[in-house]
Amino acid sequence: MILNKQVGVYLNLVHNQFKQYLNKIFHNRGFNLTPEQYLVIDTLWDEGVLSQQQIADIIIKDKNSVTKLIDALEKKGLVQRRTDEQDRRLNKIHLTEEALNIKDVITEIAIESTNTIFRNIPREDLEKFVSVLNKMSQNIYTLNNDKVV
Repeated sequence: MILNKQVGVYLNLVHNQFKQYLNKIFHNRGFNLTPEQYLVIDTLWDEGVLSQQQIADIIIKDKNSVTKLIDALEKKGLVQRRTDEQDRRLNKIHLTEEALNIKDVITEIAIESTNTIFRNIPREDLEKFVSVLNKMSQNIYTLNNDKVV
């Protein structure tokens, strides 16, 4: 298989396996969260109150997908939409007390899970891998933002 194809195949494979594994771990530990939902609340834990568009920009998902994720998190009692006081057309997403209460436990589960995935891989390899992924991301960003004349 040519290298370009291998990279694409393995990026997709690992991405899907990673999501499936985290789904299983969260479920087995009693948390009804998908990895994408976790990513949203983790972003809110790190950044504080944000608009749906700000969340979409940070996690690089389209606004419609983020709306569905927030709908699900709202049904689970983990976030609340509140109208922005300065701009009533805008909703701000707030974490609930329940989301704050599970932060430490679920973060530890996520860290343990990724540590298990990374076992037997030297730190230097992981650092190089992150560096390569970052360069790929920058290339894609540049390609997506080039103006076509």
